[in-house]
Amino acid sequence: MSEDPTTGVEHIRELVADKGESIWPGGDENTANRLDERRELSVPMDDITARQRMSAMSRRGFLVGGVAAVAGVLGWRWMSPETRYKLLNGAFRFNERVSQFFYSPRRLAPEFPPDRISPFRVNGMWGIKAPIDLDGWRLSVGGLAGRSEDLVLTLDDIKRLPRVEMITELKCIEGWSVIVRWAGARFADFAAAYQPTLTEYVYLSTPDEEYFVGWDMPSILHPQTLLAYEMNGAPLKADHGAPLRLASPTKYGIKLIKRIGRIEFTNTRPRDFWAQPGNGYDWYSGH
Repeated sequence: MSEDPTTGVEHIRELVADKGESIWPGGDENTANRLDERRELSVPMDDITARQRMSAMSRRGFLVGGVAAVAGVLGWRWMSPETRYKLLNGAFRFNERVSQFFYSPRRLAPEFPPDRISPFRVNGMWGIKAPIDLDGWRLSVGGLAGRSEDLVLTLDDIKRLPRVEMITELKCIEGWSVIVRWAGARFADFAAAYQPTLTEYVYLSTPDEEYFVGWDMPSILHPQTLLAYEMNGAPLKADHGAPLRLASPTKYGIKLIKRIGRIEFTNTRPRDFWAQPGNGYDWYSGH
């Protein structure tokens, strides 16, 4: 390239303006000459020879690509589980940083009219298979200001917070989605009412601790993240997470824990069921 490519580009623009047409390579006025580009030209050849040369190059490229793909697969299989986890986790952390860069609490997910609500669909039964006494259910909350022990709440305590309804899309990481009408309390209102002291992360688990998720605080304080107790105009059913679950259009369904039994505010990144080694999913799981 010339020392000042901008000057060369201006020459090209002048030529185009003068001729009123595109300038193709050839002669002294082609763009490569003007920009002093390095070129390698083949010897002249007829159409049949050119096609044969291109076909050979295509076969060579296919073989090289195939060998590279096989080597990649074999290399992945030969890696130890620990090495695979480190590679995946590094990619997940990069994706998380990108998602957090573009995140804004003012950016809301679309909401839909009632006629778009989907039929019920049940998926994911970890932590909710056993029967539950809804009247005896309690929510334990840790990491609150001025408390050394957990605060214990009832569903009525949650319902005293401002009620919010939204019709949003729940996306499953498996590829399907449904549109649901949720009703409940904004998690942001819950946090404002009970004043956590540790404010980087939130850990949530089922009463039996069989299922658990970790959230970053900015995501869980999004105005469309709810502690939901109603679904499609009726109280939650057992297989949808009664009496209280998380609902949000900003995360995949694997983060929307059902039958919440414990909430803990913490400054330590919490464990997450599907982000454990061997499960292979993203801790952040936003979309």
